[in-house]
Amino acid sequence: MSALAQGKVNLHLGVGDVRPDGYHDLVTVFQAVDLTERVTVTPVAPAPAGGASAAPDASVVEEVTVSGPDAHLVPRDASNLAVRAVDLLVRHWLTHGGVADVPRVAVHIDKGVPVAGGMAGGSADAAAALVATRELLRLVTPPADRDRAPDLDGEVLRTLGAELGADVPFCLLGGTALGTGRGEQLIPLMSRGTAHWALAFDSTGLSTAEVFARLDRLRADAATGVRPDVRAGDPHDLERALLTGDPAALAPTLVNDLQPAAVSMMPGLRRTLLAADEAGALAALVSGSGPTVAMLCRDHAHAVEVATTTAAAGHVGSTTVTASSPHGARLDRGGGWTAPGRVVPPQP
Repeated sequence: MSALAQGKVNLHLGVGDVRPDGYHDLVTVFQAVDLTERVTVTPVAPAPAGGASAAPDASVVEEVTVSGPDAHLVPRDASNLAVRAVDLLVRHWLTHGGVADVPRVAVHIDKGVPVAGGMAGGSADAAAALVATRELLRLVTPPADRDRAPDLDGEVLRTLGAELGADVPFCLLGGTALGTGRGEQLIPLMSRGTAHWALAFDSTGLSTAEVFARLDRLRADAATGVRPDVRAGDPHDLERALLTGDPAALAPTLVNDLQPAAVSMMPGLRRTLLAADEAGALAALVSGSGPTVAMLCRDHAHAVEVATTTAAAGHVGSTTVTASSPHGARLDRGGGWTAPGRVVPPQP
């Protein structure tokens, strides 16, 4: 079974102070984009003797393979979010009365979202893996057992997804949504038209945890008066701008509290943001925890122009264009898909 899920950009990312549990309360507006991850879950061996329930903590994943951009950066072990998603759903299934003879599977991930780029590529893998595994479990359930099989509706998947990561529930939902809590509490937002983006990637990723930790240190400095403590306000103006469908109205509402931390860890992002401005982007900001820079554009042709000009400036690893997407995670019905091409700047 194959399933697809989208990457995202954060149009608004307001970060609260660190909580006692180490997390931060967020107020964020997610927007799915048409960079797509495909995860395929394939049975490769029968269930172990005694049924999968005989070893409920054992992984059912026998092999992980990865293709596409940045494939060499993706872990193939139990830390992979797609692997964790498959095993989490299988354990839930077994615990709540599902069929016991779950086959062992191979997981293949076809990448379309940059790794460690602040665009939820790993979370999209988890979302797609949950959808593909749900379908597989339904198919291997004998007809006589289907009445007692647990319900695996969208709400169940989003609840399980939140155990894997704060962005996973949004990758399941898709579209445009307001996220609160750690980002897992979602309210879909109305959005007119299509937002067009140029994206600038850096060949070096950033750790989300390290970017949040740097933000905490910057705010500690601000408390002593060393630097100003500037924070995102509420997203009401952004929500109103989304209803207009006008990218010029949306541009001044984009904000990311993590951007100063990401820039302090990777100073070259300043050059990318400046290059985006010089290329004529309506607005540019670091996506999530970075280092991807998202550049809002008027339309597709403008996005191509901004991406090409930014790439030619020579400060980025590569650029591409994308657009907002209404899709959440869903089964791949075989309609055909290819990874978007990237514009690679000329090498000296």
